[in-house]
Amino acid sequence: MNETDFSNERFDSIVAAGWIRDLESSDSRIHKEKTIEKALMAAKLGSADAQCFLFNCYQAYNPFYTFNIRQVPETEGLTSRPNPWTKFWGLLEALRTRSTTGNRAREAIEQMSQQFDSDEWNNLARRVMIKDLRCGISEKTLNKVLGKTEYKIPVFTCQLAQDSTDQPKKLRGIKRLEVKLDGVRVLAVVDGSNVSLFSRNGKEFANFPQIADAIEDARKHFQWGRGTGGRFVLDGEIVGESFQKLMKQAHRKSNAETSGMVYHIFDILPLESLQEGHCNIQQYKRIEWLESARDRLLETPCLRIMNGLDVDLDTAEGHDIMNRFAQDAVAEGFEGIMIKSLDAPYECKRSDFWMKWKPTISVDLTIVGFEQGTGRNENRLGAIICEGEDNDRRIHVNVGSGFSDTLRDEYWASRDQLLGHLVEVQADAVTQNQDGTYSLRFPRFLRFRDFDAGEKV
Repeated sequence: MNETDFSNERFDSIVAAGWIRDLESSDSRIHKEKTIEKALMAAKLGSADAQCFLFNCYQAYNPFYTFNIRQVPETEGLTSRPNPWTKFWGLLEALRTRSTTGNRAREAIEQMSQQFDSDEWNNLARRVMIKDLRCGISEKTLNKVLGKTEYKIPVFTCQLAQDSTDQPKKLRGIKRLEVKLDGVRVLAVVDGSNVSLFSRNGKEFANFPQIADAIEDARKHFQWGRGTGGRFVLDGEIVGESFQKLMKQAHRKSNAETSGMVYHIFDILPLESLQEGHCNIQQYKRIEWLESARDRLLETPCLRIMNGLDVDLDTAEGHDIMNRFAQDAVAEGFEGIMIKSLDAPYECKRSDFWMKWKPTISVDLTIVGFEQGTGRNENRLGAIICEGEDNDRRIHVNVGSGFSDTLRDEYWASRDQLLGHLVEVQADAVTQNQDGTYSLRFPRFLRFRDFDAGEKV
C-alpha cells in the first residue's frame, strides 16, 4: 500500500458502510464482483468513500495483519459522529504492532467505537477489527478484481513438498535429509517485537502463547547481522505428546493446554520474501542462518532447530545412507523423511525442491456400518465404518476416500449385502484415540478381501 495517502484528513467523516450493504444485498458472486469493480472505478476517480472501503478490505483480509484482539463491542443508536478513519487506522497499526495491548487496547477500542456512527462502526469498522467483513466475500473475490492494484490482498502460502514415490529421476544431487515430524505446520511471522503464529493456510494460531513468547525473547538470535530489519519468518512444526491431542488443543477457542509442546524449526526467510511468495536465498544458506542461532537456543526448551544429514544421491552410497536414514526414522516413530535440495530457493507452492517419503500400512477390517454422503455425495456412499484387530489393537475407523463415483453409487445400493464383508484399508499409520481405542491416519479403501477377482460386488 503505497499510492493513496490514507493519513489524509479527507478520510475523516467519510461514510463507507454502504458498500457493505451493497455486497450483502445479493448472494450472487457476479453481483459481488461488480460491486467491487464499481468501488475500484470510483476510487480511481478520487472517491474518498470508495478508497476508504477498499483500504478497509485490505486491512480486514491481509493475512499478515493480526490485531491481537478477541472481542470488539457493538454500539447502538450513535449518529452524527466524526467517523475518524485516520485515527481508526492508526489504532489498527498500534494493535498490529502490539504497541497498544491489554487494558489499554480494550479502552482504546471502546473509545474509538464511540466516535463512529453505529452503522459505520458495526457494519464496517468493527468487522475490520475482527477480520471478517461478513458480506460473502473472500480475498480471492477481492483479488479477482483488485489483483493488479494497490489494494491487492497478499496471499499466505508456503513451501510444500512433493511425494517422492515413483520419482527416482528427481532423487539426484546433494540433498538434505530430515525426519518428517508428526505435528502441526506453523509459520512464525516476526515483525519487530510482534510474533504471530499461522497455519500453512494463513489461519492464525492463538493457542501456543509460550512458543510465541519464546520466539519473541529469542528473535535477536535469528536476525543478528542478517539485514532483515527484524522482519523474518520461521517455518517449522509444533509437536506434542500425540498428534490427536495436539490437533485438539491447536483448534480450541479457549483454555487450550499446550504446555510441553515444542516448535521444531526447519527453515527461515525474510518476511518480505514470504509476502512475495519466493525467496532466492538457497536452502544451504538458510540452514546456515538457522544454525547460527542453534547454540543460543539451548536454554529455550520449547524451541528446537531441526537436525539434518547431507548426502550425495548421485552415488550408490548416498542412496544406501538415505534408505538407512528412512528406516531408522520410521523405527523411531517418525512419519518418514524429508528430502531437500540444498541449492534450491524457497518457493511458496508445492515443488520438488522438497520431497517427502513415508511408508504406508494396510489392514484388513470388517464393514460394520455405512454413512450416507453429503454435498455432491448426497444419497450415495459417504464412508464405510470398519472395525477389526491389528497387532492386538482394536481399530474403529470411518473410511471415506478411495471410492469412485460409480463405486459410491454401487456400494450404497448394495450396503445391506456388503455388511460384514472384509476390506483392505490403506493408511499412513495407526493412531490412538483419547479413549484408548485405535483408528487410522488418512484411511483409503483399497479392495474387498473376500470377493474373488472379477466377482460382482
